[in-house]
Amino acid sequence: MTATIDTGLSKASRSDVAEALTKVLADSFAVYLKTHGYHWNVRGPEFFGFHNLLEQQYRDIWAALDEIAERIRALGVLAPQSFSGFGNLTSIKDGDPEKDALPMLKELMQDHETLIATARAAFEVAQEAGDEASADLVTQRLAAHEKFAWMLRSTLGGR
Repeated sequence: MTATIDTGLSKASRSDVAEALTKVLADSFAVYLKTHGYHWNVRGPEFFGFHNLLEQQYRDIWAALDEIAERIRALGVLAPQSFSGFGNLTSIKDGDPEKDALPMLKELMQDHETLIATARAAFEVAQEAGDEASADLVTQRLAAHEKFAWMLRSTLGGR
């Protein structure tokens, strides 16, 4: 038996927002995996600082994955749960553990920028649908990923 969802959003609006959030979830999961992998595999004279920076970031992203997936479920849509499902939805490429530390950080910075663009698109869909809860969630993720991109950019010597 399926219960009716009556949250003030139409089924079509909920579906559109969930689809946009699913892309945010997939890109977030891919950035999480890459960040955690680079945390394990980074090496060099600045290992300790890079290792800790990446740990802070992957822990935040890990917690956010649950929030995003649960929002998708609250909208009445199933969240993806397989590697292939995420792989088909994400714009983020797999990482290469053979890379040196600075190329790893540069790639992650660019991945956060990709994720920021995905989140901005989802924000527009949520805002257009009048879905304040999803828009708020995406706003929080935008702030986090903008901060992460800035931290990586600054670590690389940029502004």
